[in-house]
Amino acid sequence: MPGRKKSRHCRPLQGGRNFKPSGIPARFLEKVLLEIDEFEAIRLCDYEGLNQIEAAERMSISRGTIQRLLSSGRSKVLDVILHQKELIIPDES
Repeated sequence: MPGRKKSRHCRPLQGGRNFKPSGIPARFLEKVLLEIDEFEAIRLCDYEGLNQIEAAERMSISRGTIQRLLSSGRSKVLDVILHQKELIIPDES
């Protein structure tokens, strides 16, 4: 059984976000949940250009955890784009 999730420092995201292909009603789309920590890891490394060590320090987690978050987050984003699914990013609460 996995342990309790360690607290991670993420930039607040007011309200959830969702992204979907245009022209297809959301009720017909499979939903993919991108966790806020996956989103933050992608934002820090891919948008802000930090390396994994700097991003890990900013989020107060290990570099290995950043690497896992990037891998799972990027995989989800590509799955949404390639297979016409809806991407859901919940608020942090």
